[in-house]
Amino acid sequence: MAELKILVVDDSQTMRRIIVNTLNRVGYEDTTEATDGKDALMKMKEIPFDMIITDWNMPVMDGITLTDLLKHSKDLQDIPILMVTTRSAHEDIVAAIKAGVNGYIVKPFSPETLKDKIEQILADI
Repeated sequence: MAELKILVVDDSQTMRRIIVNTLNRVGYEDTTEATDGKDALMKMKEIPFDMIITDWNMPVMDGITLTDLLKHSKDLQDIPILMVTTRSAHEDIVAAIKAGVNGYIVKPFSPETLKDKIEQILADI
């Protein structure tokens, strides 16, 4: 598989570590971390990413706002976004999809779930 540059966005350092370690275990080793949506946007100015994995609930800028900004940006709208969050209500999933996420995983998740969802997103784009 081609090496993907993945940006992991979560305000929890522990959760970022879990996601990055899980990505490494399933073969995705080129990762960068951001603490919230604003931090993610700053890093995206420096590095071209192939995929964003973001939490929903974060201070400064949440994952839905980040998704909305990216999907309305001519230069960044095609980057696939996977939301990984504790929000499991049907209306939350619908809201995330309407905002433009390409996939949605509820925490906690297995390495297989993360790998399968990434592969499904890549197959769909």
